[in-house]
Amino acid sequence: MVSLKQLKYFDAVARSRHFGKAAEHCAVTQPALSMQVQELEKSLGVQLLERSRNGVMLTEGGKEIAQRAARVLADVRDIVDFARRQGNVLSGPLGFGVIPSVAPYILPQLLPMFRDSFPDLDLHIRESQTQSLVSELVDGQLDVLLLALPVEHPDIETIRLFDDRFLLAMAASHRMSDRVKATPDLLEEDRLLLLEEGHCMRDQALAFCSLRRIENINTFGASSLSTLVQMVANGLGMTLLPELAVPLEIRRGDIHLMRFADPEPQRVIGLAWRRSSPRKSHFIELGQMITAATARSHPKT
Repeated sequence: MVSLKQLKYFDAVARSRHFGKAAEHCAVTQPALSMQVQELEKSLGVQLLERSRNGVMLTEGGKEIAQRAARVLADVRDIVDFARRQGNVLSGPLGFGVIPSVAPYILPQLLPMFRDSFPDLDLHIRESQTQSLVSELVDGQLDVLLLALPVEHPDIETIRLFDDRFLLAMAASHRMSDRVKATPDLLEEDRLLLLEEGHCMRDQALAFCSLRRIENINTFGASSLSTLVQMVANGLGMTLLPELAVPLEIRRGDIHLMRFADPEPQRVIGLAWRRSSPRKSHFIELGQMITAATARSHPKT
């Protein structure tokens, strides 16, 4: 019979590609972990790993079973979670993933509310790009994500929280800074600075403003909106800035912001969790709290 211990140990090896690191993660000796993985291979009748001096690789069968094992372990954690939290609202460990273009602008308001409203909550925050967060959510490493929608995955459920409009940011000295409304064609007049590949906000900006044909797009390698704003302030180009980031990023008079003519480009911010999670009602309550906090700290104009 295959045991959860065997799946847990194999999952650790599959993630780390190293028996020593996997044993340390599972708080067992390396021989004990290795024996359990070997027993798993014997029970399944499939070689899961290729062992060499350079480390560990997954076989083709091992790759598929590793994905299935991760889902099984996530489901087991959800079962335990369900039993522990009957009648309790947001208590115990919570893995909370947030994308970088949202985290700095919501967490300062949200974390004190967590502390005051949920004193028994053991919060673990993970800031990363959407693709990594979604993978960790599906694998059970995270419980809920705050990110830009949509998220297309059959095992994930989402709710929409609020719309976050994009504004055009340029240096205050820019020759076009006296215009009342921005239009997509205005973006062809100067270098457009966007976040590096992998950030969902970059793709949203390109899609919303039909910019894929513009040759003067510069992704630069910037991984934060703060870096882009500094570049804009020093006359290196323009960027699209989400309204959520304005109070924190625009503090001096060296940046001029322009709203776009209707329809204004925007992104949708929402929450995502595994469909199998027993905490859906808790996450909906969490979403209501985030929406209320955002409305107070970022009133629409």
